[in-house]
Amino acid sequence: MLVWEDDLRAPQTPANRFTPEPTPRDVQAVTPSPLQVAPVAPAVVASASTASIAPNANASVVARSDRRVNVADKRIINGQTDVNQLVPFKYKWAWEKYLATCANHWMPQEVNMSRDIATWKDPNGLTEDERRIIKRNLGFFVTADSLAANNITLGTYRHITAPECRQFLLRQAFEEAIHTHAYQYIVESLGLDESEIFNAYHEVSSIRDKDEFLIPFIDAIMDPHFKTGTLENDQTLLKSLIVFACLMEGLFFYVGFTQILALGRQNKMTGAAEQYQYILRDESMHCNFGIDLINQIKLENPHLWTSEFKAEIKGLFQKAVELEYRYAEDTMPRGVLGLNASMFKGYLRYIANRRATQIGLDALFPNEENPFPWMSEMIDLKKERNFFETRVIEYQSGGALSWD
Repeated sequence: MLVWEDDLRAPQTPANRFTPEPTPRDVQAVTPSPLQVAPVAPAVVASASTASIAPNANASVVARSDRRVNVADKRIINGQTDVNQLVPFKYKWAWEKYLATCANHWMPQEVNMSRDIATWKDPNGLTEDERRIIKRNLGFFVTADSLAANNITLGTYRHITAPECRQFLLRQAFEEAIHTHAYQYIVESLGLDESEIFNAYHEVSSIRDKDEFLIPFIDAIMDPHFKTGTLENDQTLLKSLIVFACLMEGLFFYVGFTQILALGRQNKMTGAAEQYQYILRDESMHCNFGIDLINQIKLENPHLWTSEFKAEIKGLFQKAVELEYRYAEDTMPRGVLGLNASMFKGYLRYIANRRATQIGLDALFPNEENPFPWMSEMIDLKKERNFFETRVIEYQSGGALSWD
């Protein structure tokens, strides 16, 4: 068996990219690789009447058993059923979300960028404040979705033992690649300095601070020695899922989305705004899936949701709101597009309240309202033409996507 190891901050070479996985001696503490049968959770003892696969240390994709998967035995984490067997479904909501994301498929190069190019090259096409917003946005997003993809493929996926959920994660990882492609496509189309944009997460403090907040939660679950099956480690995984679903995709993206979509509403940079609209729709699905995943883990593992753990999560929410507000101040030091940084303080608190209540926490900032109700409209593309009317689209064949 091989385990893919990666380090977000160090280049990989053929010599260190892959390392043999040691044969586990205690299968109760081992999270399966994509080709392994999932281990037995510490608290679960397989009996002769349990219709599941009871793996051993040498279990593999070709393992056979006279026992068929019993849907009742499936678990989001620490499951004991065959992770390679998609059906019978237990988590139908995950499969339905997978189908919905497939119905929303799009590719960046299908968006016409000619108007954006002309606007960017025109000395009077955009103000300096508008240009700053665009550069800061791209500086954050060109690496943010790569962080998200690495977190999924090199971390989260290994520890999830429900194949329906793994199916969605595979689609999500592909969509993160599309998003990175989209930002690169915008940078290339506008002829921006690639070195400046792609190094912004090292050189711009408001961007760097957000990434440094996220990286420890990536590193923790990407560590090849990290295994679920203990209270501490299961809480570490749950915390990582909350950070990425609720704070990264559910909060850190929203200042940038609002700014670029506000440009589009003023008929500026409509090609970039169209791509951001599709990305917003995708990220809304990712966020909603992550919240469902978190709540299902809580349901199956109530012992993880301690008062101490909830207090820690609330602290992370508050820190994330602070970091994203600093980013808003940096990207728009003056009023622009009918927006100003102070408007985002209430917006971010409003979003944080929604995310907190969606995972069973109390609202952190009572009585906050949404100052940008038009943003909800952007998520729903069940119409024949795009909001900015730059081209006809036919991708949305599933149901309407809602804020929740």
